Amino acid sequence: MNNRVLLKLLAWTIALVLVALPVIGVLNGWFATDRWPVKYLQVEAEYNHVSAEQIRAAAATHLGTGFFALNLESVRSAVAALPWIEAVEARKQWPDTLVLRIRERQPFARWGEQRLIDRDGTLFSVPGSEDVQGLPQLEGPDDRLSDVVDFYAATQKTLAGSGIVLTGVNLSGRGSWTLALSGGAQILLGHDDVDRRLQRFLAVYPQIGAGRAGGFQHADLRYTNGFAIAWVAPAAPSSNDKPAAAHAAAETHT
Repeated sequence: MNNRVLLKLLAWTIALVLVALPVIGVLNGWFATDRWPVKYLQVEAEYNHVSAEQIRAAAATHLGTGFFALNLESVRSAVAALPWIEAVEARKQWPDTLVLRIRERQPFARWGEQRLIDRDGTLFSVPGSEDVQGLPQLEGPDDRLSDVVDFYAATQKTLAGSGIVLTGVNLSGRGSWTLALSGGAQILLGHDDVDRRLQRFLAVYPQIGAGRAGGFQHADLRYTNGFAIAWVAPAAPSSNDKPAAAHAAAETHT
């Protein structure tokens, strides 16, 4: 008997076994819902936004089901429905354990007033998202999401070392860019040549900003050959000082 015949016999034997096992299992009650019940839950998770109690509660209705009768897809769906869950891997460990591996959504930024952007650039909404602190505020049309995210990342690199801290980016419906900075300041970039305009501003900002501890309120870079800047008003004088101007000064530079 040559090797080819042996391989064919082996393949047929394996196929018959695979066909016969479910039949044998049914006849012997292997797939009964109460046969060899799953009693224990083992969870691997980050627990940044989802608690162990929430995960256990979502999976609890499946515990007690027979080992072979337990439907892993149903378990995955139940746990994945929890807020902040990005992905769920479920498997059974003989003889009585359900193992879950949970990956949470990691927020990268806010999008508008109620939604977040995760690390994969996907929009999502969760209860209590307003309590998440330290995220940049990005805004724009939904179909320009990737453009806004890319522009934010590129602008962060451009501003590195300038002392200007970027906290958000807004893209208007008409395609005009605005940068939000720490302290509430803004830089208006407009539609065109935004990179060149920002570089031009950064080239002279150290000189014009020297000695102005309060920084600026807004800088309008939408000029062809220059920009306008409004500085933060100086602190109010004490009762022993002479009165001083309390308004911000606006300057135009070319």
